[in-house]
Order: sequence, then C-alpha cells, then structure tokens
Amino acid sequence: MKKIILITVFSIFMADGAYSQSVNDITPHILSMRDRAEVMDRWAENRLDHLVPELMRREGVDMWVLVAREYNEDPVLLTMLPATWQSSRRTTILMFFDPGNGEPLERLAVARYNIGFFETQWFPDEEPDQWKRFGQVVAERNPDKIGVNFSENFALADGISYTDYTNLKNSLSSDLQDRIVSAENLAIGWLETRTEEEKTVYRQINRIAHNIVAEGLSERVITPGITTTEDLQWWYRERIRDLNLTAWFHPSVSVQRSESDEHDGDFSDRSGADVIMPGDLIHMDFGIEYLGLSTDTQRHAYVLRPGETEAPKGLRDALKIGNRLQDILTNEFRTGRTGNEILTSALQNAESEDINATIYTHPIGYQGHGAGPIIGLWDQQDGVPGKGDYPLYPNTAHSIELNAEVYIPEWNRSIRIMLEEDAIFDGAEAAYTDGRLEEFYLIPRQK
Repeated sequence: MKKIILITVFSIFMADGAYSQSVNDITPHILSMRDRAEVMDRWAENRLDHLVPELMRREGVDMWVLVAREYNEDPVLLTMLPATWQSSRRTTILMFFDPGNGEPLERLAVARYNIGFFETQWFPDEEPDQWKRFGQVVAERNPDKIGVNFSENFALADGISYTDYTNLKNSLSSDLQDRIVSAENLAIGWLETRTEEEKTVYRQINRIAHNIVAEGLSERVITPGITTTEDLQWWYRERIRDLNLTAWFHPSVSVQRSESDEHDGDFSDRSGADVIMPGDLIHMDFGIEYLGLSTDTQRHAYVLRPGETEAPKGLRDALKIGNRLQDILTNEFRTGRTGNEILTSALQNAESEDINATIYTHPIGYQGHGAGPIIGLWDQQDGVPGKGDYPLYPNTAHSIELNAEVYIPEWNRSIRIMLEEDAIFDGAEAAYTDGRLEEFYLIPRQK
C-alpha cells in the first residue's frame, strides 16, 4: 500500500501563556526528513512530466541540456535530482528531447550513476568516453535547437561552467554547434513556476515562518531592558534549527525609537546590537527553507511603555500607509508586464498619494532571491536592466518587499515601515499565501 503523507495537519499551540492574538496561534505539522523526501520526489517527477514539455514548447526549444560536476552544480540541475542526492556525482549530464508530433518528451541522462527520473544513455563498457557518448546521443536525435544554461542577466540560468561548455561544444559536429542557444527562459521558467500542489503547501510553509516570527516577537523571547537585537537574531537561527528547518540567510533585527535622531539611508550599513527597550519599534527579516521552497518575511513589533495598551497612533497610521503601498504594488501585477513596468507604475501611483516609497520586490521559490522579474532594488528605483525586463508569468511566487517612509508626530521624526510578505500570482491577482501584517505585534501581548 502506498504511504499517504499528510501535509495539512495542524496542531494547536496552547502551551501555558498561550497567545491571545488570533494570528499565528496555529502551527502547521512539520514532516520528517524521510517524508519530505517522498513529497519532494513526487513534486519533481510531476514537474518533469508536465512542466518541462510545456516550457520547451513555449520557447521553441526541442533539446535542453544541463551539465554539472560534483560541488559545482547548475542550480537548475540540482532541483531535478532525487531528494536524497545533495549534489551531482562526477559529471552529470541531463537531457530533454522533444521529438515533436505530440509525442512525449524523452528524459535522458549521460551519467555514471542511475538518476531515477532519467533514462540512462551511457554504458562505459560499450563507450568509455562520456562526452563522445553525449555527442552520439545528440546526433542520433538531430535537434533543431539545443538549449544550454548560459545567461548574461540571470545567475540562476548561467549554470554551465566554462569547462563543461567547452566539452559539450567540442563533442558536437560543427553543424550541431551552430544550433546551440541560450536556455535562459527555460531555466527561469522551470525555477519560477509553481505547481498546484506546491501552491497549496506554500501556505503552510509560510504559516510555519509566521509562527516563528510571532514567537520571537513576544515576551517568550524578549525581556525589554535585557534582550538585544543580536540575541533575537540568534534566537531565530536556533529556533529554525530546533524545528529541523534551515535558514537561507542570517536573520536581521533592528529597532527604531523616538529617542534617536539616527536614520540610516543605506541598507548596506547594519548597526550593531541594541538593547530592546519600551517604546521601540522592532523590525525583523528572516526566511526559512522547507520542502525545497523558501520564505522571506519582514514584520514589526512595538514594545509597550508602562500604561500603554497599543502603539502610538502615528505608528499605527504609518503601518496603514505601508499596507496601502503593498496594495498599490500588487494591483500592478499583470501577466506579460515586465518588472520595470510594474515598478514604474507602482511608484508613480504611490507618489500621487504622497507616499514616500521604495520598492524592491523579488521572485521566491527554490531560492530566496529566486528566478523571475525583479521589481526594483533598494538602490535602483529607476529600473533594473536585464532582470527587470523579464515578464511576469502566472503561477509564480513573489516576495512583496518594500518600505514607506512616514513622519511620526509623536516622535517628531520619520521612520520606515519595512514590510515583506510572500504572495502567489495566479494570472489574475497576487494573493498573500498566509496573510500580511496589518497590526503590530505587541510586547507584552494584550488580552
């Protein structure tokens, strides 16, 4: 009997001192490593069966070749290997061939070891030279276009090394060499597209992330006057590891406060540890990896002063402005529009509403800074050549990352509301996978 893996099981988080806030009190079930491998292999095979043919026919490429050597892997090839393979082995060559006429694609491997999803084409007892055998396989099929992962604009689509490219080219006749084309759009399409099952489970993955955020931004972890921003960063790292998950970058935690006139204008300048105090507005940024997919979250908490039951009105109004900026941006998501077009229109609309906006939204998926259209960088608000010129496709995931600079009357200074929430664009709208922050986390939490 085939093993059934339950992904959407939830358990209620009701330890003593349970949170009174309604958000993030539900912790999704986290699968064992073995069960994760089974899920990821099922997803990979489904994607290879259905997504690759669709993309190759969309791009008019009838052969796609991916090459990697152990510990120097093409990032696309890595996502096509069985879950128990944590690297390629020796030289690994994967091939897809579309014979046309509605016939199914061939999935081939010219590799020393059997790769479960691909049909082995190399038998060293018959032909010891791996690259010679590769050339034979290509010549036998005589493709019109041979897509190879090289790209000027996208590192994720530039996975073939110089040596491997040289060997690949030299193994082909001059006629076949002339048919080599960039597989940039194939590589990006594979990495950025989310299947129906992946989209469903992405909600739970983000719920796990948001639950960790909520726990960290609470008196369970923070003691005002003692806990530092650096303490909280390392707590997040340890908590992620305790849950048998991984972080794809080191979490960042910072504070903005009324007593300080400092206002960093350059995100590359990170301050050291600050002791978290009453009256502080805490900002955190972290992301997890689970089931091969990444999250990226930025949220705020306010530390109540004695006698306060909510954040100052100026801060609450600022968060509403941040939420409005999110709406302005996601309303610009339309299939076929480039990242630069979305950025320009969103910034113009924000300016018309007197919102001092900075937008730096990116795709997310297998990688945290994933494949697809870049919608601004924090230091490139006039557009991003290359990566920003790529169009938006349906069934893709994006981190809606931005900030609004807002004047706070109670503090007599401006602050940045810095937000980041993951969303899925289905072709009609960009919907957050697990909601967004519309009220500050409060420390201590209020009944």
